[in-house]
Parts: sequence; structure tokens; C-alpha cells
Amino acid sequence: MPNDEALRNHVIDLLKSGHAHADLESVIKGWKPELRGTRVAGFNHTAWQLLEHLRIAQWDMLGFSKSADHVSPTYPDGYWPDGGAPPDEAAWDGSVAQFVRDQGEMQRLVLDTSIDLFERIPHGDGQTVLKEALTLADHNAYHIGQLMVLRRHLDV
Repeated sequence: MPNDEALRNHVIDLLKSGHAHADLESVIKGWKPELRGTRVAGFNHTAWQLLEHLRIAQWDMLGFSKSADHVSPTYPDGYWPDGGAPPDEAAWDGSVAQFVRDQGEMQRLVLDTSIDLFERIPHGDGQTVLKEALTLADHNAYHIGQLMVLRRHLDV
């Protein structure tokens, strides 16, 4: 495909955020531990719930894209944490670290020229690596945007 490299680079730009999208690390930088589980009127989720949802959904899309052995969580409950607050600071930090690692892994998958981005994933029902990467970028942008608005309301 003549524009394969350009397409891959555009998808990477979407996955990394920037341009029209904020990145997770910038949005959560300096988030006070005591506010990570705080509920705000008019918001359905806490920062912790959004962070964990981002991590779980990204892990799932990446795992599905890579392996027929991947088992997705039960929808929708399996994509959200049980509690509104992280059990401790290590849980928050671990969630962020896993998100960053999995985001990098999806980027490596997109950049792997041995993978045809348009080829159907054999164990799926029509999905391609391109579709999964674009869905992931869209999903992340949406929920990171929610975190930005929540941050403003909490005056973090």
C-alpha cells in the first residue's frame, strides 16, 4: 500500500494523543490522592473509576488484537472497578503504568509492518488491527476528556 507508512503514523498520533486530544499523563499529573475517589455532582464516575476503565478497556482491545487466547471481561461490569477510590496510592500508580505500557504496545503493533492493518483478525467477527487502534484512540480521548472536566470541577 503506497501510503501505509503515513497511515500508521497518523494512527500513532491519535494513540499518543496531542493535537486535538489531551494525554492521560498530563491530565492526571498532580492529582491529589485524596481526590482520586471523590464524587462530584453531575458526574457518574470518580477519577479512579475513569482511570481503571481506560486501563481495562485498553488492555482488552490490545489483548484481543494480539491473541485468540485473550479473554475479555464481562461487559459492562468487568470494564469498571468495584470501588470508587483506589485502595492505595500503589494501585493508582500501577494503573497509570499499565495504561502507559499497553498504549506503547498498541503503538508497536500498529507500527509492525508485518501486520496488515486491514486484515481481519482471525478470531474476531470483522475487526482489524486498524479498527481496534482507532476505536482505542477514540475511547481514550473520550474518557480522558471526562477526566479533564472532572479535574476542573475538583480544582486539582
